[in-house]
Amino acid sequence: MTTYRVPFENGESAFTEKRSRFISHIWRVETEAEARERIEEMKKRYYDARHNCWCYLLQEGGVVRYSDDGEPQGTAGQPMLNVFQRESVTNVCCVVTRYFGGVLLGAGGLTRAYTKGAKDALAAVGISTMSLWTLWDVPCTYPFERVKLEIIACGGVVRDTEYGADIRGRRSRRAGRNSSFPASRSSPRESGYGGGGGGVSSRPPGVRQRNINKPGAGFLAGSRFCYACSCRTW
Repeated sequence: MTTYRVPFENGESAFTEKRSRFISHIWRVETEAEARERIEEMKKRYYDARHNCWCYLLQEGGVVRYSDDGEPQGTAGQPMLNVFQRESVTNVCCVVTRYFGGVLLGAGGLTRAYTKGAKDALAAVGISTMSLWTLWDVPCTYPFERVKLEIIACGGVVRDTEYGADIRGRRSRRAGRNSSFPASRSSPRESGYGGGGGGVSSRPPGVRQRNINKPGAGFLAGSRFCYACSCRTW
């Protein structure tokens, strides 16, 4: 799998249906332990609620779990799970808490309410598409502005720059794309790429490529599969 979809951030939403109060929480999670911890947090916070229904899906291993937590079978956890499966969202944990308002909703009403709870929570936080990126170290001499423009032109992102006697720029690029650099329009000394006007170099001298194993700002810290957010949708 080259891409997958996850919640953009953690968040919550709430609504009232026939005097019953539904409170939804959603998180991006990486492991079952993390998902279980979130669920327990909600059970402790809303200890006086009638139901704390939940579900979670994990990309690694295809783990899928859900619970109706006392609601009629198939009216809570499964409908919540269906929301994320229809949107192809994974690495997600969602808990919908219900404070009973004294009016029975029936099986159909419960299914619609818990579906709405999960859907509203997902809509509130948005969705990120995760893609595998690689990290490049690009040594060059001054000035660096032209090099930055060329990195951006070939689909890269300049993450950080170290200034010293020379310059070392660190850039990221989505894996699987043509990894060639555009030919420099400046002299070899200005660009640090060499070959200034002669063709395209697939890996300029001194440039090291490696898979991201510890993404920094703008990336998911601790991402085992070296995936990074590439966009957000609602």
